Amino acid sequence: MRNPRIFSDQPLQAGNTIDLSESAANHVGCVLRMQPGEPLVLFNGQGGGWQATVASVSKKAVTVTLQSVLDGDAQSPLTTELGQTLSRGERMDYAIQKATEAGVTAITPLWSERCEVKLNGDRLDKRIRHWQQIAISACEQCGRNVVPTIHPPQTIEQWLASRTTDLGFVLHHRTEQKLSGFEPPQSVSLLTGPEGGLTAAEIALAEQHRFHALALGPRVLRTETAPVVAIALMQYLWGDYQ
Repeated sequence: MRNPRIFSDQPLQAGNTIDLSESAANHVGCVLRMQPGEPLVLFNGQGGGWQATVASVSKKAVTVTLQSVLDGDAQSPLTTELGQTLSRGERMDYAIQKATEAGVTAITPLWSERCEVKLNGDRLDKRIRHWQQIAISACEQCGRNVVPTIHPPQTIEQWLASRTTDLGFVLHHRTEQKLSGFEPPQSVSLLTGPEGGLTAAEIALAEQHRFHALALGPRVLRTETAPVVAIALMQYLWGDYQ
């Protein structure tokens, strides 16, 4: 029997019956075509999941009854903060989706010298909400109960100055530094560039903030691929990949 995972941005407590949001109700009732009595899992992004049962379904509303708390959050012990330079269209969506699946803790979109994306005002607010929804949907799929935070965009300089993680890495292919030889950290920051790459000045700025230049191999990875590969390797070395 299906047991889909649904995000619900409201307090959850075993024994309560709640109404799902319009979008969640549409997904459960119209897309999945679930019926009363069928099971599902709810989570609100703050940790923990709840086994639940569909109580009622109508054209515009779905109610569910929460039954019991489920163990496990699928949360990595390694805190990973990604500074992802803005890219166009689906490339940014892909990076956020796959980084969430890989276990990233927080993502900050970044402005850089070669960044070609122009966003401001309502368009920017809409994109931030869109990116946060991508992270939520990725958590529904991959089993995470804690949703990564998508921060408002910053400049690379602002983001670098605010980093307090144990290790920092700036990805580019003009180095021979590998992801080995470091003491296992509890937290990592990762900076990735746009389609045209980071400038020499931006890489130097990252190194001034004690970021290590890092190459992932002999092939040049796309801006949306590089952070996913890097996070997966870090999870293998220092996180919960086996």
